[in-house]
Amino acid sequence: MEATEIVSRDPEVMNGALVFAGTRVPVEVLVEYLAAGDSLDEFLEAIPTVSREQAVAYLKLTPEAVEEAAGLAGSAR
Repeated sequence: MEATEIVSRDPEVMNGALVFAGTRVPVEVLVEYLAAGDSLDEFLEAIPTVSREQAVAYLKLTPEAVEEAAGLAGSAR
């Protein structure tokens, strides 16, 4: 799945927040659900406009983005 199929950012959609592509659902909502102890299934049931594939792909991208931002990309774990 391409990054553009997972998330998007547009200043005219949700004030430029990072959202799941094709929706108005900020990715932060998924993070908040998980941080509160809710499951991915609970999130998907509550927010049916986000596909399981999008949510899982976003969660897989997140560690890579953190490593890149911290300058750790390509380093041994």
